[in-house]
Amino acid sequence: MFGFKFGGAKKQEPAPDCEFIIARLNAKVQPIDRGDYYEDPLTETLEAKGLGEVTGGGTQLSSEPCGIEFCDLEIRVHESGDQTVAAIIERLEALGAPKGSRLIIESTDRQIPFGVAEGVAVYLNGTDLADEIYRDCDVNHVIDEFDRLLKGKGAFRGYWEGERETALFCYGASFSEMKAALEPFLAEYPLCERARVEQIA
Repeated sequence: MFGFKFGGAKKQEPAPDCEFIIARLNAKVQPIDRGDYYEDPLTETLEAKGLGEVTGGGTQLSSEPCGIEFCDLEIRVHESGDQTVAAIIERLEALGAPKGSRLIIESTDRQIPFGVAEGVAVYLNGTDLADEIYRDCDVNHVIDEFDRLLKGKGAFRGYWEGERETALFCYGASFSEMKAALEPFLAEYPLCERARVEQIA
């Protein structure tokens, strides 16, 4: 149903008087979405404050059923003091960074937990349904319905396609509210038959 590639920028050597901070986001997103959701807006904020910039990132893959474990942002800053750390966390949480995320201060190995959003994963069965269901149903319709049903509660943020399942990842304020909003559609749309629903943040 999907086809995509993962990648990340090569780590840069620090400039004089600069340090690196890694933002390890408990977010299952593709590289292009990682840039749109987190990297670009964070860079805008850091540059406006004169604190630094995002210089790269990566997405950690794993085997089924997880598919995507997390994603990293590599942040070059002038110094890793409390003001800089607070600005990074404040902006990433405003952008919907999920619970279970953390900042890694490379110079001191200090790790700071952060994150506000909760996540729901819906794993669509890709092998065991009737052939006509795969022929007649559209996963893009599922994604559109997720965004419609989650309006005001959350949003679809990414996907992963494995050999047996296709995972759809959504994030918002409350896992239970998102799950409840999706359940009627999951129960009635044929492509969602035998789907698994799990909390991921």
